Amino acid sequence: MSLRNKVTLIGHTGKEVEVFNFENGTKKATVSLATSDYYINAAGERVEETQWHNLIAFGKVVDILEKYVPKGKEIAIEGKLTYRSYDDKDGTKRFVTEIRIDELVLLGSNK
Repeated sequence: MSLRNKVTLIGHTGKEVEVFNFENGTKKATVSLATSDYYINAAGERVEETQWHNLIAFGKVVDILEKYVPKGKEIAIEGKLTYRSYDDKDGTKRFVTEIRIDELVLLGSNK
């Protein structure tokens, strides 16, 4: 087991899964995932802090996402961080951080 570049998250999907089909038959899925932490501020109030993560998947994970994961579904994922860049329509270099899903577990609730 390797602990290098390993990410584990539990959260709710923030949009419908988008699936892209390539000419060679490969499928890629993308979806956003919200994870929340809570803390007590100086006034004694409970505050929720939400982080958004961009997820990508290939292979059999795409089929599971496509069939069983609607917007708001709670899931647990394990994967690794990936980075890429591209030039936008104005020629500006953009950088993207994504988590490539290796393992997916469907959890009980939809938001």
